[in-house]
Amino acid sequence: MAAEFLKTHGIDLQGEMSKVQFGDASSTPESPTFIRRKVGKIQGVRLPNREPDSRWDISIEGKAITSIKPHDPQNLAQTSDPEILEARDCFLTPSLCHPHVHLDKCFLLNDPKYADLSIEKGDFAQALSLTSKAKSRFSLDDLLRRGRWLIEESIEAGVTCMRAFVEVDATVRFKCLDAALTLKAQYRDACEIEICVFAQDPIFTGENALDNRDLIEEALQRDGVEVLGSTPYVEADEARMRKNVDWAVDAAWKYDKHLDLHLDYNLNANKEPLIWYVIARLHRRQHVSKKSNRTIVLGHCTRLTSFTADQWHDLRRRIGDLPVSFVGLPTSDLFMMGKPSDEAGGGERVRGTLQMPQMIQQYRLAGAIGINNVGNAFTPQGNCDPLSLASTCVGIYQAGTKKETELLYECVSQRAKAAIGCGDGENLGIHEGGEADLIIFDVGNSGRRRGRRTLQELVYDPPERRIVMHEGNVITLESD
Repeated sequence: MAAEFLKTHGIDLQGEMSKVQFGDASSTPESPTFIRRKVGKIQGVRLPNREPDSRWDISIEGKAITSIKPHDPQNLAQTSDPEILEARDCFLTPSLCHPHVHLDKCFLLNDPKYADLSIEKGDFAQALSLTSKAKSRFSLDDLLRRGRWLIEESIEAGVTCMRAFVEVDATVRFKCLDAALTLKAQYRDACEIEICVFAQDPIFTGENALDNRDLIEEALQRDGVEVLGSTPYVEADEARMRKNVDWAVDAAWKYDKHLDLHLDYNLNANKEPLIWYVIARLHRRQHVSKKSNRTIVLGHCTRLTSFTADQWHDLRRRIGDLPVSFVGLPTSDLFMMGKPSDEAGGGERVRGTLQMPQMIQQYRLAGAIGINNVGNAFTPQGNCDPLSLASTCVGIYQAGTKKETELLYECVSQRAKAAIGCGDGENLGIHEGGEADLIIFDVGNSGRRRGRRTLQELVYDPPERRIVMHEGNVITLESD
């Protein structure tokens, strides 16, 4: 189906595949093979924030958009030119981004190797237990296999940038990191993969704490690692949670890495949130922003959903000029948080996930949303498509207006990229000088299929048929 779809837009998939193969020619069948077709012009597309019935021609040089001009149907260029992509009536958007995805733990529920580790309770404690058991069996082969599933499904959805979390600890040591670095190299021409070395296990609690810290510091010195991630709430008490934060902030500074913390993952309004300590500690260190372009991401933060308006305004004031972004993870948060006790009568179903549209619009905080986990005990549902997540969030956030749905798209696209220090930064939309990481949605409009004329309609009901571009090239996986 993909080959026929691409052919209607001037791309002979089989012909291109016969000419261009990426990757080691002697690689195994599981190794990625894909083509990059250079595009110099896209003709006749609809654009976000333009009149729905208008059409536009986009010129591209290298990795950037160089011009955006109204389309003249009387002046069509010859589509036999291999660098011209005829896309009349299709919808063009910026590409998608995973600001937070766990590469090593993906699809454990889909892999026969872990068939005995099925969900029985569906709570956080069991998710940690099942994942710990799975980690003891990890091998390079299965990490690569599952990682390819995630990366390729993500690319097909339109993801050209992701922050991939991989755990380093006394159990797996560098297995997950080694796999991630291999995948990063294999897919570098199709997707930017930012690797986050992640301390899921305690680093100040238990007999492996010191070993875990030493292993992570060693991993942070490996080429290809851009981010340090940690999980303070897994420590045994408040004092050690703060030690976790102190160590993470100092290590990010020392090794000049982005910092990404899983934080305040609870719904207990009586529990003091750790975020106040984190912000104060970042200011004392003046964080890495003072010496580089490194960013800070705070993920989950479900405790903040019980904040009052005054607390939100206070948080905005305390953050000041720190490069802090929040990443909401709705699919995981809603599955993990607020599970009622067995004795509850059925009406007790408290839920919590960061209200990202309100945080951005009302409190002027930077933020994005991500899929977090896919196919494991933390998040068994969902897929690798961030646009599908944005569509689900229309209901979660009750955000269905034109402005709100456009914001939701930004939260899985350019705002997500900005949060992790990738792409155009905070330049939103398609514009001259912007990056040529794009998605062309084949949205019907011919009368044979129901069309989508606005970004709002795309978010309401995401189309499946997509052409993905990275750095001005159409990316086509061999599996298509």
